[in-house]
Amino acid sequence: MTHTRTRLERGRNALGPALELVHTGRAPTRAVLTTALGVTRATAGAVASELQTLGLITVDSRPGAPAGSHGRPSHRLAIDPGGPVALAAQVHADGFRAALVGLGGRLHATTPACTTVAADPAQILGQVVAAGAELLRASGRHCVGAGLAVPSAVAEPEGTALNPLHLAWPAGAPVRDIFNDCLADAGIAAPGYCGNDVNLAALAEHRHGAGRGAAQLLCVATGHRGVGGALVLDGRLHSGSAGLALEVGHLTVDPAGRPCHCGSRGCLDVETDPLALLDAAGRQPGPEGSLLDQARDLLRTEYATDPAVRAATHGVIDRLGLGLAGLVNILNPDRIILGGLHRWLLDADPGRLRGALGERSLWGRSGTVPLMPCTLDYNSLVGAAELAWQPVLDDPLSALPG
Repeated sequence: MTHTRTRLERGRNALGPALELVHTGRAPTRAVLTTALGVTRATAGAVASELQTLGLITVDSRPGAPAGSHGRPSHRLAIDPGGPVALAAQVHADGFRAALVGLGGRLHATTPACTTVAADPAQILGQVVAAGAELLRASGRHCVGAGLAVPSAVAEPEGTALNPLHLAWPAGAPVRDIFNDCLADAGIAAPGYCGNDVNLAALAEHRHGAGRGAAQLLCVATGHRGVGGALVLDGRLHSGSAGLALEVGHLTVDPAGRPCHCGSRGCLDVETDPLALLDAAGRQPGPEGSLLDQARDLLRTEYATDPAVRAATHGVIDRLGLGLAGLVNILNPDRIILGGLHRWLLDADPGRLRGALGERSLWGRSGTVPLMPCTLDYNSLVGAAELAWQPVLDDPLSALPG
């Protein structure tokens, strides 16, 4: 007993790093965890046992050696499927979605709602928190915290939506404070965090999806309206001095193009978003479904058969390639991932988009910048949950109830 306690005391500082390794899929076995932490096998065992006691992971002692490995099979480590969850919420131009997200980026429950987003952020945030609270009640799970994704730059440290161009919210709305007030009103005794939706999508993809393993990850994505970007450097979001970096939607790709909400013309925001594609193809947005869904369905059903849709798609791809090339020349990322409509543009004609990037980028010509689609469903929601999970990843013992 004394030896076990000593090992655990030595390993307490390793609880957070160990949990993050399992959370991101980098420690599937105790042997891998031992090597990654640089501790003894006994200490790694004590750390894994403590995380299991906290209800965060499971430890399976049955043989689980990877194919081709040598030596005694190691215990397998996995996220506890019945463990706590984070409440994740997203507000976009066409409504909102709430979800419960466990460790490992696993969605346990979601509830969508397409509705008119009120000019008063407290009204829509009250609705999304109420939907999340209902999910929590039905699940009976402990909630570690809540995260909110919004289509706006979020200024730090204030937590304000600086300029939500595609919502009718007032500039500088204190969304983090409002979100926390709504959580308290709903009886959710957990801290609330907020961030830009594309930043959070990039964070989720880096930890659990197409960006895993990238050292300098550039993410460019369309939301339901507009275009956003994010940069993850060595595992951390690059948010600039006040949380406002990588507003790539306002790069000009056509000086004579459409007027943009920012006051300029021809920005990526209005030249490569879902409305731009529908407009270029001569399609009026319908009342059913979001603009993002309508643009996706147009690509899937008519790109191959309708010359007008194909021509419109090529025009949007070329403008997107021009914007990506400028970003590559400035940032020199080792991987680019595309989300939303941009993901489906890559699927529709990968050769054209990669060619447009290569022709206009000094570094793109070498073919060394992988261009990939995002792979996570609801990656902004998963990223919002990452904000809530971070205190647990930093210090599980302090963040969880005793």
